[in-house]
Amino acid sequence: MMVSPRSRSSKRVPNKKFAFDAKAFLDSSGIGRKIEQMNKGEVIYSQGEAARSVLYLNSGGVKLSVVNGIGKEAVVAILGPGDFFGEGCLAGQSVRMGTATAITSGTVHVIEKSEMLRVLHEQHALSDQFIAFMLARNIRIEEDLIDQLFNSSEKRLARTLLLLARYGKEDQAHGVIPLVSQEMLAEMIGTTRPRVNFFMNKFKKLGFIKYNGGLQINTSLLSVVLHD
Repeated sequence: MMVSPRSRSSKRVPNKKFAFDAKAFLDSSGIGRKIEQMNKGEVIYSQGEAARSVLYLNSGGVKLSVVNGIGKEAVVAILGPGDFFGEGCLAGQSVRMGTATAITSGTVHVIEKSEMLRVLHEQHALSDQFIAFMLARNIRIEEDLIDQLFNSSEKRLARTLLLLARYGKEDQAHGVIPLVSQEMLAEMIGTTRPRVNFFMNKFKKLGFIKYNGGLQINTSLLSVVLHD
């Protein structure tokens, strides 16, 4: 039986070329969203301040940290381009649970809470991307906890360097990262700066890393993570 042109078009597979582009949406101007420049060392938001927006990192790097009651700081995550942060406001958090600080210059999209909720309901492609990000973030948190509980500080450092270099993310540039202080690395993996310095020198001698304007991470560093 011949199928009418109308029937053919109704069954046509959607063209991915016209799928919703989250970056294009966030780049556009409009009420409730704006693009801000950030400079290295700049505090984007502080722990305890009102949580009224979600942020999307377009370029550069951001450190998320928390401070306990006696003033001790812990780095909980390092974010790169394509990462959302500050999303706790969508789950009812009225204040920021940590501090976000730029570790390199770059740009960040600031999306008001009400605007983000509206778009998540209306734009299913962005909603899918956001859900995928949150699931990946939860998996990362679980892996970080297991890493802290069962792996040596040497393995934790190697894994952290690979994550900073975006290892395994084929859609993003990886391999070279901005120079990160050894103090920050020590905070991230729960050890001391002298221990980090010892392992960094060891990795350098073995050819796993090298300094060349930034910190170049070779995929051979994975052998440290996989070694029993």
